Amino acid sequence: MASSTGLRFELIEGWEQLPAGWEHPDAAAVAVDSHDRVFLLHRGEHPVIIYDREGRFAGSWGDGQFTGQAHGITIGPDDMVYVTDRDHHTVRKFTPDGVLLMTLGTPLAPSNTGATGPDFRTITQAAGPFNCPTNLALAADGDLYVSDGYANARVHRFSAAGELKQSWGSPGTGPGEFNLVHGIAVAADGRVFVCDRENDRIQIFSPAGEYLSQWTDVQRPSQIVFDAQSRAYVSELPWPRGGATGHGTTADKDLPGRVSIFDLDGQVLGRLGNPDPHASTSVAAPHGLAIDSHGDLYVAEVAATGARQGWIPEGCRTFQKFAVS
Repeated sequence: MASSTGLRFELIEGWEQLPAGWEHPDAAAVAVDSHDRVFLLHRGEHPVIIYDREGRFAGSWGDGQFTGQAHGITIGPDDMVYVTDRDHHTVRKFTPDGVLLMTLGTPLAPSNTGATGPDFRTITQAAGPFNCPTNLALAADGDLYVSDGYANARVHRFSAAGELKQSWGSPGTGPGEFNLVHGIAVAADGRVFVCDRENDRIQIFSPAGEYLSQWTDVQRPSQIVFDAQSRAYVSELPWPRGGATGHGTTADKDLPGRVSIFDLDGQVLGRLGNPDPHASTSVAAPHGLAIDSHGDLYVAEVAATGARQGWIPEGCRTFQKFAVS
């Protein structure tokens, strides 16, 4: 991918060096720590896999700790690791080697939104933390923002110690309303960017939850991250022909998955993607993103889910590294 910033991204074939017999059919999320170690969260055995920057295996943890729908991973400036587990209805904070430090939410006890399972279309009311949460973002002051999620329509703001400070959002398509609040990030200026996935938009809020604006040049945005220059990278899932959005439209053609780069005003700077989901320039089912200190891009993809549900073919990659030049 080339962009108006002059950035170019090239797939690094063979970067990932997994132990023999290990696999990750669904890679849900990825994060990078202060040493450029890469933490991959996936939905299988050894759910948190750690690599060094060269792709060498550096360890794993999390066996038996997560449901089959572990969803988001975020690493703070102190290298503590936050894992959002959708069907456990919690966000948990760990040390880098997997020691549990804090739990937000009540395990296996979803809040009462009236939803039938993880289905945003069945929500009848917004509620407190959590019902199928999706991701977490950290602000510079230490506050934690959680997107919640598949069966709720809220953003929750916690103190660094885990005290709930406020919540906002409700089901719908208007300002401050959500249809599957999926990804979340806090910009350097404190604004909170929320991927309102099935409404095909990113909503932007003040740190206190005041609606400010939205970006609509996106399709099914699943996660958003910022690089050191405050450029926003957004992973966007494909829309299959005939897919019904949460805002009342239907896709009239197949729209492949992609990663888009925006400036802080929402102008598109570049896009990575290819109509052929098996191409080296392709991201078939991008679900999670991370950027290291060199500007290299890591993409986690839910390929097994996509193939099973029929919106991507079999055999697509599940985890990719693109080097910047």
